[in-house]
Amino acid sequence: MKGPETILDAEDIQRILLRMTHKILEVHKGAQNIGLVGIQTRGVHLSERIRNNIKDVEGTEVPTGIVDITLYRDDWTRASINPVVRATDIPFSVDGKEILLVDDVLFTGRTTRAAMDALIDFGRPDRIELAVLIDRGHRELPILANYVGKTVETRKSEMVNVFLKEQDGKDLVVIQ
Repeated sequence: MKGPETILDAEDIQRILLRMTHKILEVHKGAQNIGLVGIQTRGVHLSERIRNNIKDVEGTEVPTGIVDITLYRDDWTRASINPVVRATDIPFSVDGKEILLVDDVLFTGRTTRAAMDALIDFGRPDRIELAVLIDRGHRELPILANYVGKTVETRKSEMVNVFLKEQDGKDLVVIQ
């Protein structure tokens, strides 16, 4: 069995997130009406990094929230008898905002769909966009990210593992 293949190291991740931040600011012509919502778990850390990048580049504080999609998943009853539900905390009104959902990996699209359902329970944003560190393909739903750090061709049987220092003590992306 082949060992994990490193596709991004800490410097790559930092550069990619800065590039994505600049692209977000370019498309939105600044950060005036943006709200960031990180999808539990690693999307939360990535949204905080993008938020910090926006503050460094624009000098603007962007509201940031956290969404847990566990009970919005279409497979939660099959996944576990006792699903682990984490915090959802969106401490700002999403009404009229341009919301960027942030996640680490886009795969089937089901997590994104669930996150949009959860977000709509908080109000009616003007727009919902998706920013992901890795897009690995294999969609089961018609979901497309607006901002992609890196597109990686994978087999469906492979795993893309994202490690972030806030949770895992290191920044690294590997394929297994």
